[in-house]
Amino acid sequence: MKNLKEILFKVTVDAIYGDTSTIVKDICFSSKKAKKNSLFIAINGYNNDGHDFVSDAIDSGATTIVCEKLPKDFKNLKSVFVKVKCSKSALSIISSNFYDNPSSKIDLIGITGTNGKTTISSLLYKLFNKFSIDSGLISTIDIKYKDQSIESINTTPDSISINYHLSQMVKSNVKICFMEVSSHGIDQKRIEGLLFKGVIFTNLTHDHIDYHKSFANYRDTKKKIFDSLSNKSFSLINSDDRNSKYIIQNSKSKKYTYGINSKSDYSSTILELQLDGMLLNIDNNEIWTKLIGEFNAYNILAIYSLGKIYELETIRLLKSISELENVQGRLQSFITKNKITVIVDYAHTPDALENVLKTINKIRTVGQRLITVVGCGGDRDTKKRPLIGNLVSELSSYVIFTSDNPRSENPNEILEQILLGVSGPNSKKTDVIVKREKAIEAAYKYSDSGDIVLIAGKGHENYQELNGKRIPFDDFKIAKQIFK
Repeated sequence: MKNLKEILFKVTVDAIYGDTSTIVKDICFSSKKAKKNSLFIAINGYNNDGHDFVSDAIDSGATTIVCEKLPKDFKNLKSVFVKVKCSKSALSIISSNFYDNPSSKIDLIGITGTNGKTTISSLLYKLFNKFSIDSGLISTIDIKYKDQSIESINTTPDSISINYHLSQMVKSNVKICFMEVSSHGIDQKRIEGLLFKGVIFTNLTHDHIDYHKSFANYRDTKKKIFDSLSNKSFSLINSDDRNSKYIIQNSKSKKYTYGINSKSDYSSTILELQLDGMLLNIDNNEIWTKLIGEFNAYNILAIYSLGKIYELETIRLLKSISELENVQGRLQSFITKNKITVIVDYAHTPDALENVLKTINKIRTVGQRLITVVGCGGDRDTKKRPLIGNLVSELSSYVIFTSDNPRSENPNEILEQILLGVSGPNSKKTDVIVKREKAIEAAYKYSDSGDIVLIAGKGHENYQELNGKRIPFDDFKIAKQIFK
């Protein structure tokens, strides 16, 4: 419970109509969640404009309204009105103030980039807890701290949720929290008002262009978080990525680098690569990890680098990293009785799929086929669909194109766009089966002993999204049932 004046601190306010000593018991941006003494923030969202629901919020008990546009009859409505320049920004700052600015009381570590966010954040959470450093996690998969585990909906949650969970972590004496930071989250100002102790930059490739409209906009959005860091914070940058220098050029943070192919503060070399793991040399120390692929070598190196920044003892750090298991839905695998290796992975962008496919191709032996089951999500970047069709058909022995999350689109039309990228010779080794479970069954029937089956695109997701409905669907569980 706070008075209005307290939680408006640092908010850019145009005008206030009413008493700033008004008591605020909770905050919300959905009129459905408004109740007695709520503060309702009207957000112009992707599908709806919160300004259309101000009256509903007041009817439900909201006594304070924060908005960019005042209702025509606002003087007749029994509520305090706060007019602001940007509701999204106001929401984030108000959320921080309402929960006593929890990010200032915990080491908040952001992980941003196209790939690797989930793996790095989740494994850092496990690693630091191994060192008896109470840790929290805000990731694509879940939010975790102490005995709490809450399933996530967005890569970066809304600012109310972020600050609520950070405040609970502070109350639970959590010392450090690892948080995925998406470009959507940055652009929609969900992280505004947060104080980051450090931010890790993984890489930047072609993704979310449907949202950002251009790669330059996408890159510049990622850059904003580094521009906002103070000289009391640090950044840890993948120096092998060609965008790394640009990303941190205006950052006041203390800068650390990691890389495989460039001179860096922390470096690594892949010595051996197998289906069950890889041997790395990190800072002249050999380490076996259960993760595979060059992209995971970068993830492991980022994890090691942060451990060193926090002055964790080197040998114990390497040993603990070697014991880490792969994250759910990230190159998650099992071997069947007749020696077929089944791999489930979240890869859904051309870059991520290429990484996974090339990794498997480096490992597989002569005569060992790679059979890939993959699709593309609906209502997302359509330009990547033929690209995915081209590279997957090129790098696989056989491909079954299927439905992913069609959302509001027709699955058949998505598949037609994917097939545009399949060249003539490769079309002979492709099939199209719309229903995903049937596609996995076909991969089972087609595969022989020793083959590798990759089921890509959904990873940890336990649903398919079709016309606004989420239907239960777990690639790993279904594959386990089919591949007996």
